[in-house]
Amino acid sequence: MTTNTTRADDHDATLEFEYETATRARIVAESVAREVGEIDDGRSVMTINRESRRVELEIQAGDLIALRAALNTWCSLVDVAERTAIVGDAA
Repeated sequence: MTTNTTRADDHDATLEFEYETATRARIVAESVAREVGEIDDGRSVMTINRESRRVELEIQAGDLIALRAALNTWCSLVDVAERTAIVGDAA
């Protein structure tokens, strides 16, 4: 029997995004935050923090493959939130 002793914090990455306004940062952070807990699994977890115009994503993963997958997922979600906010501004 094999026991997985890998912890979810063996590998980590921090992504920081700075926006023109605190409002834009809030919109992006709230959009992405809705997915926290829905996407996280036993291999990776993400926490999100926002301070004024800056949004920070902290990703912890049990292995490099999980870290890469989490980075791809969360970067894609940030991208969608940013593009959606831009479309909202133009409307």
